[in-house]
Formats: sequence, C-alpha cells, structure tokens
Amino acid sequence: MIVGTAGHIDHGKTTLVRSLTGVDTDRLPDEKRRGITIELGYAFLDAPDGQRIGFVDVPGHERLVHTMLAGATGIDHALLLVAADDGVMPQTHEHLAVLSLLGLGRGAVAVTKCDRAEPDRVAAVVDEVRALIGPTPLAGAPVLPVSAHTGDGMAALRQHLFDAAAQAQQHPRAHDAFRLAVDRVFVLDGTGTVVTGTVHAGQVRVGDELRLVPGERSLRVRSVHAQNRSVPEASAGQRCALALAGIERDQIERGQWLVAPWAAQATDRFDAHLTLWHGESRALRSGTPVHVHIGSQSVMGSVAVLEPAVVEPGGSALVQLVLREPAGAWHGDRVVLRDAAASRTLAGGTVLDPLAPVRYRRTPQRLSELQALAEPSAGARLEALLRVSPQGLDLRRFAAAQGSDVSATVRALGDALLREHDAQAEHLLHQDHAQQAAQRVHEVLATYHEKHPDELGPDSARLRRLALPRLPEPLWRALLARQIAQGELKQRGAFVHLPEHGVHLSAVEERLAQKVAQPLLAAGFEGAWVRDLARDGKESEALVRVTLARLSQRGELHQVVKDLYYPLATMAHLAALAREVAAAHGGQVLAADYRDATGLGRKRAIQILEHFDRVGLLRRVGDVHWLRSDSRLFLESPI
Repeated sequence: MIVGTAGHIDHGKTTLVRSLTGVDTDRLPDEKRRGITIELGYAFLDAPDGQRIGFVDVPGHERLVHTMLAGATGIDHALLLVAADDGVMPQTHEHLAVLSLLGLGRGAVAVTKCDRAEPDRVAAVVDEVRALIGPTPLAGAPVLPVSAHTGDGMAALRQHLFDAAAQAQQHPRAHDAFRLAVDRVFVLDGTGTVVTGTVHAGQVRVGDELRLVPGERSLRVRSVHAQNRSVPEASAGQRCALALAGIERDQIERGQWLVAPWAAQATDRFDAHLTLWHGESRALRSGTPVHVHIGSQSVMGSVAVLEPAVVEPGGSALVQLVLREPAGAWHGDRVVLRDAAASRTLAGGTVLDPLAPVRYRRTPQRLSELQALAEPSAGARLEALLRVSPQGLDLRRFAAAQGSDVSATVRALGDALLREHDAQAEHLLHQDHAQQAAQRVHEVLATYHEKHPDELGPDSARLRRLALPRLPEPLWRALLARQIAQGELKQRGAFVHLPEHGVHLSAVEERLAQKVAQPLLAAGFEGAWVRDLARDGKESEALVRVTLARLSQRGELHQVVKDLYYPLATMAHLAALAREVAAAHGGQVLAADYRDATGLGRKRAIQILEHFDRVGLLRRVGDVHWLRSDSRLFLESPI
C-alpha cells in the first residue's frame, strides 16, 4: 500500500512521516535550511504481517501544488493533515479537492500538533474536519488526533495504517501491461541512471525492455527496487526504482512514463468524463485554458465541452482535453485540471478515450462510443464499442489505449466479427455492421450499373470511395473478398459488378478478342495500338477499336491513353513494379524512378502512372505519385 500525505504548509506532514517511519523525507539542503518541503519525499514502514507500506510526502506550499499532484497520482491511501492550532487552511481545501478529484476514497485525517492546543480546540477541529470531508469521497474516514512530538495518538494512527494495508485488495491493474509514472531521476555511481515512481499497472523484471513515453526510446531494466528493497520483480501498487541502461540523466524527466512496448503511446488530445469541483463559483465552458495533470506530468491545454454544453459547479460532463504537447494516457487514468494561472484546482475526472478524434467529436455516433467506453472492464468496453462502430476499430490501438490484453474477448466473440490485419494494425468489424456495409455496396453498384450500363463496374478502389470511404482498407478487402466468395459480387481484374450485370460481346467481337489476345501479350510494357493490331490482323480499324473498348468495359483490358491497350497480366506486372518503386522511396513513385524500373521511355512511363492515378493504384500530389493505402485492391498479381 502507498500512503500519500496532504495538507497545508507547516501542518506537520514531514514530521508525522518521520515519527511513523524514522525517515526524514526532507533530503535537500534547501529543505533543511528553510524548514519546508519542496520536493517529493519517500519513506517506508514495515507492518507486522510483513507488508511494507510506502509513504509519499508532498509539499504543502500553494506554489507547489503541481509537485503535490505528481506525488498524489497513484497512491492508495490518503493521509490528510490538519494542525490543531491552525485548523482548516487554504491548502487544506485545495489538497482535499485534489484527493477527491483523483477519486481517493480510502484514507484518514490526522489532526496534528494536539500538544499545542487545548482539548476543546482539538475537538472543535475534529468536528470541523468531519464536516469538511462530508461531501467528498473521504466522507466517514477516521479523524485521529495525534502529536508527533509527544507520541499521543500515534499508536492508533499506526494501527489504522496496518489494518488498511491488511485489507487492501489486489491491485485492479496487476495483470495489465507494465506502466510506471516517473517522478524522480538521478544517477548513482556504479549503477547509472535511476528513475523512481509509482507502478500504475503490471509487473517489471530485470532485463525487460520498456518504452519511454512520450517518445520512442527503448530502454532495458538493469535492476529493480520495490518498496526500498532489491527485488527481481516489481508490481502494480508499489513504489519502484529502476536502474536503466541506454539513457543519460538529462534524457528523461518527471512526467514521462515507462511502459511495456506494446502498450506505449502518447496523445495530444483525449476524451474524459469530468466533474467540476463543487466549490467553484463559475461554470466550465469550452475554450477554457487549463493546466492538465495526468500521472506525474503537467501540461497546458484547453477544454472542449462535449455534452452538456457547459459544466456547472458540482456537475459532470463529457469533455475533450486538447494538449499543447503530448502526454501518456490510458483509459481510466485520473486527470486533474487547474486554472491557467495555476492558482486553484478546478476539476477532475477519468480518461475515456486517449485516441480521441479531431473531427465528429460531438456527433451522436461519437457520444455513443464514449458511452460504450464507460463500461467497467476492457472486454466489456471492446464488445460495446464494436456494436456502435460502423467503421470497426483497430484492435492493437484499442488494446494499447486500455493497457489490457483483450484477446479472450475477441475469441469469445468469434463469428460475430469480421477480422482482418496488415503490418500496422488488426481491424475488427461487428457482423451487424458488416451486413449493413454489404447492403450499402450492393445499393451503390446497382445505381452505378443503372447509370453506366455499358461499363462492367467501378474498380474496387473507386467502389470503396463511392460506398464506404471511411471503412479501413483491410476491412474493405475482407468484406469484398467475403462477398465475392459468397457469390454476392463478382470481380474481373480491378472491376467489381453485381452477378447479374455484364457487358456482352457479339460473335464478331468474340472472334476479334481471341485474335488480338496473343499480340496484346507480345506487345509487353509498350502496349498495343489499335491501328497496329488492325493492320497486323488485317481487320477493320473501327471494328478493332470498338471491340477493344468493349473488352476494356468488361475489365479484360486497360486503355492507358486513347487507342493504347494492355492485357491484365502486363498491367499487373507494371503495377507490381510501381509498388516496388514506392516501397524503395517511402511510398512515392517519381516518373524517373518508374522509367528506370520498367525500361520504358519517359513519356510512356508517365502515361502509365497517370493511368494508375485514374484507376486508384496511385494518387498524384504535385509531381509525385503516391501509392494509395488501399492499393492492394488493385492488380495484386498477374491474371
């Protein structure tokens, strides 16, 4: 169990921790000289049952609330201190607001310095404190009069902490991905860079690889200390020190996270359920600049209130927090907002979606997604979200945002899902939405055939843009493949059509089609011109032109420019070369590179690239042709 102190400056937090543990948590020379806590301090107390209780001692000065917040995030048990001689003071109110907005319901209040006040005064402060915590999650917490100087009441406080530690349940995120909020960094001779923090989830062992978030840096764990002991493994709910290989002291700072690589991610906006502190005098509105505290990090940002339109004091709302710089965030993280001047605590809440969208953030669709994300477990959230997500979701991103392995839920859903993956993502679509998407494709194709009766159909990339432009490309491929396999659609080359639709050839056209098939293949990358095919075959040029146009409409040939045709096999080979050039040049295909790859002249290479732009293999931006993300729908292999 980790205990966090809170309370006004000079109310005896450090003295009380020293009396409980024998450790002076004020370690800095400036702290000892001035007699006040400036930085977070740490101490430990061994319980009779063998457990070790960790203490995070925080500063009480009003200008150091950001430091207090860095230490308070992740504690299990709050210990609020109120001096008997002073009574409730300004930072008592603010620290209590912080604890409440962090959702801390386990704790106690110590009325300190009882040796400096008369019994009647002590009793009055005890009553005042009970009234103060009444509207907060700490309502009903024990209020214990103590004196660290004389020792009065300390045995009762110590026993309370022992009992609380014995009753503590397993950490709710013990089996999730590892995650530690860094709150201190230093260097030890012979050890190197060491970070300390509270383990928010999972376990870490010597030799593990971790990712620094925000950032992309990978680090290896050289040694582990948990609760101030050298151990092979540290777990969620413990204070932990990790010696790290591969990083210097100035390359890591408070506010960053160390995370298991598969769950490492940062965000510059997230959606949250937020509650405005009941002591605020004004409502919270969109556009309000705030300090956002999450984990041990503080970052400037602004609030976009989603529903309702404003947040009244004591009320709650769905909001999106837009950050000025990235922060690490998972679903369920507690977040606290302070005003732009960092003079008071405004609100707090829980992260719902660390992958919040920039657009469509207030639509009924989006609000239904946020409602699904309020489910109590990661598996329940996944199932509920799939039911309200017509575009499906990326399973890897979802799991990383939760910090949880949801593979058991995916297995349980089984046939209720359409599932497809590529190198970057694994996509899921609920069968209800898959059926609606298939119906939409059928409707679009029927309309297309009605408007273009002489065409076989659109190419598959164009069909996606007409019917389901927001559906991720892997899911589109899976949906299309399933419809074709079930006979609901047919595909010829790159073109898709309904089974009952087709472009039919006359007997003369059938004869000509067979006659020109071999010359078209023999033409290679240069392609075949209508006039040359007519001359060599001793046929009417007009008849050859009409026949090849009909074959193109059927999806059996490609017309690159007027009267220049390619068979599917040749075009598939040219498409494969375009993909190779794109792979070698970061996704872009320049005419010069493609010319060299094909051995064609510059003019013909440009004509083919422009054809690829039209049919959806490439997308032209300026003088550069970019490989489309859905290009795998087009001529993947020679036919």
